[in-house]
Amino acid sequence: AYEEACHAMGQETAAIVIACILQRAQHINSAGGYLRVLTDKARAGAFSVGPMLMAALRANGATAKMTG
Repeated sequence: AYEEACHAMGQETAAIVIACILQRAQHINSAGGYLRVLTDKARAGAFSVGPMLMAALRANGATAKMTG
């Protein structure tokens, strides 16, 4: 799945996607399946990593505010 993601979205974006998936692993039933879905969207031109990154930043910002 990772190799296909690299071909569809590039190595850097695939690495970012995997990092985001790992960060939310407790909320994702099938990380490999999720990566495959995002890879299919990237092939169709319907995926952008920006919203995924922004959601991760918001989640981390909320956590950082809670911990002080």
